[in-house]
Amino acid sequence: METFTLATVSLVIAISLIVSKKRDPARLSFAVLCLALFFHKGAAFFFGIFFSGFWKIVEYLGLVAIPTCAIRFTLSLISRHTFLSKRDVISSGIFSGFLAIALFTPLYRGIYLDTLLYLYAGLVLLICYASLLRYIKKRPPGVERTRMVYLSVACAATAVLSTLDLVYYYGYAFPPVSNLFIAMLLYFIMILLTHPHLPELHELMARALIVSIVTLFATIIFTLIAGLFGSGVSPPLTHILLASFIIVIAIEPFKIVLKIIFNYIYPEGKDVFTSLYALDEKLEKEKSLLLEEMAPVLAHEIRNPLGSIKGAAQYLRSESNTGENQRLLDVIIEEVDRLNSVVSQFLNYAKPYTITLKEQDVNQVIEKAIAIVKASDRLGNISIEKELRSDLPMVAIDAEQLVQVILNISFNALEAMPAGGTLIFRTSKIESGDGGAVGISIRDTGKGIRKEEMKNIFKPFFTTKERGVGLGLAICQKIIKNHGGYIRVKSIPHQGSIFYIRLDVAH
Repeated sequence: METFTLATVSLVIAISLIVSKKRDPARLSFAVLCLALFFHKGAAFFFGIFFSGFWKIVEYLGLVAIPTCAIRFTLSLISRHTFLSKRDVISSGIFSGFLAIALFTPLYRGIYLDTLLYLYAGLVLLICYASLLRYIKKRPPGVERTRMVYLSVACAATAVLSTLDLVYYYGYAFPPVSNLFIAMLLYFIMILLTHPHLPELHELMARALIVSIVTLFATIIFTLIAGLFGSGVSPPLTHILLASFIIVIAIEPFKIVLKIIFNYIYPEGKDVFTSLYALDEKLEKEKSLLLEEMAPVLAHEIRNPLGSIKGAAQYLRSESNTGENQRLLDVIIEEVDRLNSVVSQFLNYAKPYTITLKEQDVNQVIEKAIAIVKASDRLGNISIEKELRSDLPMVAIDAEQLVQVILNISFNALEAMPAGGTLIFRTSKIESGDGGAVGISIRDTGKGIRKEEMKNIFKPFFTTKERGVGLGLAICQKIIKNHGGYIRVKSIPHQGSIFYIRLDVAH
């Protein structure tokens, strides 16, 4: 059971670090180390059940991968003040490769191979620990040094407590516990990596205590249900406890994996799964509030000197007698105006949107936006087509904000067709069980959007334009979301793009 526990905890930690948003070298190298340990211990568990030579080879392959992964993780964690280098990673990798090849030769049957593999892994781990101690000695006092001290103590404690297995091997009735202590160490290292803002030991312990309390609570619930409604012999309490711990630490990475899968299969339905991502939603709200508070202050501090620069440039231009100086001063005035425009867009994105909803005909709003587009000087050789369905239901919208969305998308489409093309507006009626919705599509025949750019198209400050700000589509998405709708885009490079907007009908 303890072998299975360590294998499962290793896998959960590896997945958790791989799917997390922040994937720095230390986290990724530790994830790979955990995967190596998972293969080693997972195969050992299955070998104990099936006694197959295949699982024994997988167990050894996981073991020979651990030294190289351990050196790589140590280097990622303490890149300075260490006697380890990338050359050691390569050397260890080559030696591990030879050992892996030996597993498929007659040497696999050798009586000393098992001992050699474990001595090799143990020696490398000891070297890594010595490197950690040297780092602590060289590092000046501070938060980072304190965290590494905690890690060194945890490693030493795990090594000492793991020697209790000798009691079991000498024939005494004491279960092997080393794998459980190693699992606890892995989880402790993960907390150190994912929560660098917890510098004090009591904060780290508080984090571990929360997990312990939740695990204990789950264990009590499982035990009560098994005792009250189960038939036959209930599983041992230790098994329930370990299963509860695995579930507790696996729930977060499991939710992240679900989020990735759902977002891939159903990208428009992120809000449907909001309950899964409560923490993400809270963080997004906190970031939005912080942005709302900072934006006016930043705008004020930027606009004041810009106003002075523009005023001085305008005065100097009126006093200048040479065409070259006037041209340069015109460039200054033009760039100041552009920066003012950037600040205005930033304020527009950061401000909290208050919408005034009123039941209106979407077609009328689109007609108004089309009239503005036609009145602009950006059309050139571009023709506008419209296919507006006449029997659309009324929709509760803020007309001015929806016009802003349509204009943003339309002007982007015009810029995507410098040589001319067609801009097509369509509306449609969407029947559904919850009362239906109205669909709006805006299509162009321009250069399209590259596949690698599609995932970032609605992100703030992402732009493919040389002088763009990258807030137009982010503002569009924010407005549509505030209306309770969604916006998405499809594009084929060199053929064009189409933006879809869905708005629920008024009830």
